[in-house]
Amino acid sequence: MNNVEPALRHILVVNPNSTASMTAKIGEAARAVADSRTRITAVNPTKSPAAIQGPEDGEAALPELYALIDETLAEDASVSAVIIACFDDTGLWHLRETLAIPVIGIGEAAYHMASLAATTFSVVTTLSVSVPVLEQNLKDVGLASRCARVRASEVPVLDLEDPLSNARAKVEAEIQRALAQDGSKAIALGCAGMADLAADLSSKFGVPVIDGVASAVKLAEALIQR
Repeated sequence: MNNVEPALRHILVVNPNSTASMTAKIGEAARAVADSRTRITAVNPTKSPAAIQGPEDGEAALPELYALIDETLAEDASVSAVIIACFDDTGLWHLRETLAIPVIGIGEAAYHMASLAATTFSVVTTLSVSVPVLEQNLKDVGLASRCARVRASEVPVLDLEDPLSNARAKVEAEIQRALAQDGSKAIALGCAGMADLAADLSSKFGVPVIDGVASAVKLAEALIQR
């Protein structure tokens, strides 16, 4: 009988913005769903924008994002997959083309999971400036026809880190409108900073509320099974 434990999987979760508190929350969300044999390392650059809000921030984050991933992989050969923990999927296509290990964006992961959970879904994101980016990403992954609408709750990303803000109430209000107006049967939360809300919101609204961080972890584990 073979009692040898399977090899430990190591997933590098990279938040492209420089807000360490958000990275900590993302890391906690990733570890909460990861298999016991999966190691999660969550990191962020220190000189990128504090939040990725629209294409200009995404473009500005790329040099630091790429450098951090290159440095981390060079120092630690045990990493077997990379997750880009920004719903804009910042730098995803370039990294997927250049790295020899799987690279998953939390936006793409959430779209796929939402399309499996329901026939139609809506995305509830932060600011309107992000909507065109997400709409293009949906087209690029072939799931635009399954998404009823990309909605902005008009919550600045960093408000999700402030317990005194009304960010959650605004997200909830936009989910309510999505369910009432879009005919959607599932919601994809369009920001990594919303990762800690998914379970409570699923219970409150009685529909699958999909967190991209959790979705990406489970897909990464499936891709790197040993």
